[in-house]
Amino acid sequence: MTDSSELKSVLLEMMEWFHSFCVEHDLIYYAAGGTMLGAVRHNGFIPWDDDIDVIMPREDYIKLEKLMQEDKSARYVLETPNTKEKDYFYPFSKLYDVKTTLVENTKYKIKRGVYLDIFPLDGMGNSETESLQHFKKIERAKKVLLTKTTGIRRGRSLPKNIAVLLFKLLPLNEKKLLKNVTDLCTYRKWEDCSWGGNPVGAWHFKEIMPKEIMGKPQLYQFERIKIYGAEKADEYLTHLYGDWRKLPPVEKRVSHHDYILCDLKKSYLED
Repeated sequence: MTDSSELKSVLLEMMEWFHSFCVEHDLIYYAAGGTMLGAVRHNGFIPWDDDIDVIMPREDYIKLEKLMQEDKSARYVLETPNTKEKDYFYPFSKLYDVKTTLVENTKYKIKRGVYLDIFPLDGMGNSETESLQHFKKIERAKKVLLTKTTGIRRGRSLPKNIAVLLFKLLPLNEKKLLKNVTDLCTYRKWEDCSWGGNPVGAWHFKEIMPKEIMGKPQLYQFERIKIYGAEKADEYLTHLYGDWRKLPPVEKRVSHHDYILCDLKKSYLED
């Protein structure tokens, strides 16, 4: 497996490019989840983590897709739920470094490059109760999609892995399931709601919060660069993690990614 420090170096270079691209084109983004936690608590990567996540209001997220279609940069490409590739089933976008190769352990052994995850921010409602009702519809659709597209994973219980195998036998079209998730997410506009967030994120309803928490993007130190994050960083991180200042037990300080292959010297486009 590739050395973690080398992978982080590639990711940091990608993030530096992404930040500059967003600034150049007046696109709003925020560091998300563990990336925001790392920026505030560690001034960079969480030491045992090896990825970068960002979130963007849906309007800026769509603008990014259009701009990237026009940009013929040889280094980075954007893949979205609108892609025609049959093996892409994520309800969010990924920015790939085409000079690298990465294969994750999923149902479909997708071969792409090292990536940044880019999630859209969507409106959920004008109260916590209203937002929860809407979120539950998205969550049900997302669970169906994930169960259909996920792979057998080490560390998951045997009954759950068996359930995953059985669910794959159902005659459901993955692309239609993906579109259903996106349609539900975009039912309410980010601009029209006082509550919103990332409904397809790993922290589920914890990622839905009053919009004022995100507020005006603020700069935070992240390794040798600066990146944008939520205006009310403490409230954002508390909403996701509770006591975010406290480090997890040593046994939990591990990466959650399951890579089959990571080659930082070879392009996934070569073969």
